[in-house]
Amino acid sequence: MNAQNDRTPYTPVVDGVVDATFAAVAAEFERNFTHRGEIGASLCVFVNGTPVVDLWGGVADPETGRRWDRDTVSVVFSCTKAAVALCIHLLIHSGDISADMPVSRVWPQFAAHGKRDITIGMLLDHSAGIPVLSERIGPKALEDWDFVTGRIADQTPFWRPGDRHGYHPVTFGHTLGEVVRRATGTSIGEFFASEITRPLGIDFWIGLPAQIEPHIAPIINQAAGGPMTPFLDAALHQRGSIPNLVVFNSGDFARSGVNTRAGRAAEIPAANGITHARGLAQLYASALWHPALAMALGAGEYSLQVASDGFDQTLLMPTRFSRGFMLAMDNRERFGEGHSMRVGPRAFGHCGSGGSIGFADPAAGVSVGYTMNKLGPGTLLNERGQSLVDAIYRSLGHSAPPVRRRQLGQDQQ
Repeated sequence: MNAQNDRTPYTPVVDGVVDATFAAVAAEFERNFTHRGEIGASLCVFVNGTPVVDLWGGVADPETGRRWDRDTVSVVFSCTKAAVALCIHLLIHSGDISADMPVSRVWPQFAAHGKRDITIGMLLDHSAGIPVLSERIGPKALEDWDFVTGRIADQTPFWRPGDRHGYHPVTFGHTLGEVVRRATGTSIGEFFASEITRPLGIDFWIGLPAQIEPHIAPIINQAAGGPMTPFLDAALHQRGSIPNLVVFNSGDFARSGVNTRAGRAAEIPAANGITHARGLAQLYASALWHPALAMALGAGEYSLQVASDGFDQTLLMPTRFSRGFMLAMDNRERFGEGHSMRVGPRAFGHCGSGGSIGFADPAAGVSVGYTMNKLGPGTLLNERGQSLVDAIYRSLGHSAPPVRRRQLGQDQQ
C-alpha cells in the first residue's frame, strides 16, 4: 500500500471507544484520514482521570499494509521532553536537586566556557544558551551518550544564560538526562521506567526494548510544506546560525535514525521517546491526579509560573515555556497555521516534530495524547492535531482562546 497524498480521501479502519459526548472528536479523527492525509494515528483523552476517547486507525506500515492497532507505538520526538521534565520534578521534590542549583554542582565539567552559573531551572526553561553544538558532529552522534554530553560540557553559550530563551531541540534531553545520571547513578531512560512508567503501567520508553520493535509504526518523513519562515530562511542561508546548526548539525536521527533499531534503542531523551496516544494521555493524567507526580509538579498552580515568554532565539518566533513544558501560544497572525499550540490558558504540554502532542489542562481536568506516523508541516501543531484539540475543547464546553502576550521590543525581533 502506498502512502496517501495529502488531499486524497480514503476510508480508514478506525477502532476503539469514545464517549457519546465526544462524538465530534471521533468525527475529526476520521476526517484527518479522509481529508487531511493522515496515514496511521492514535488519539486518547482522559477527563478527571477517566478515559473518554481511545481511538486508533489507519496503516502503521505503508510498505507492508500492516494496520495500526491498539498496541501500535511510534516515535513522538519532542513530546519526550515532558517525560524528562517529570523526572526532574520528581528529583526536585525529593530534594536530590533544586531548580536554582547550578548544573555544575552535580556535573563539574559542565562549568567550562562560561556555564558555571547555569541552573537546572534554566535548562528546563530553555534559557541556558546552549541550544545547539557549534563543533561538527557525525550522523550517528546522538546515539553516543558520552560523546554528546562531552561536547555539551565544552560548548560556549550563544547568549548570556538566563537573559534570553531559545528552544533547545536536542541538548535539552542530554543536559537534563546527565543531571539525572549524576544525581542518581541511573540513566534517564531507566529512571523514567523505574519511577514512572513501570509503577503506573504506562507504555512509554526512552530507549526501546527489543520486544516492542514489532509494534513500531515507522515514521513517514515527507517533505515539509508551507511558506518560508524566518527559522527556515536562517537555516538555509545563515551558516553557523542557531537554526542552521539545528538543521545541519544535529545528526541524522530525525531523517533516518528514527527508523532504525539503533536509533530507537539509544536514549535520546529530547527526541526518541516511543509511545502511543494512550501512553501520552496517561502520563499527563498522572501529572494531574497521581499523588507523587501531581505534588512534584504542583499542577494546580502551574499556569501562574510562566518562565520564558517572548522572542525565541532558536525558532525566531514567540514561544512560551515553563518548567520543561510548552504553554499555549498563538502565532497565526504573523506565521499562519502550523506554528501555534492553541490549548487552554492553564494547559501545559509539548508538541513533537510533525505534529504529535500531549498536554494536560488542569482547568478542564483533561489530559490528551495524539500520535501519528506521517509527519506534517509546521513548527508546532499542524491542522490535523489542532482540529482534534479544538474538537476536544468544544466537547468539553470550553474554548482555547488566543494567548494574550506583551508586545515584543524591536531589539527582540
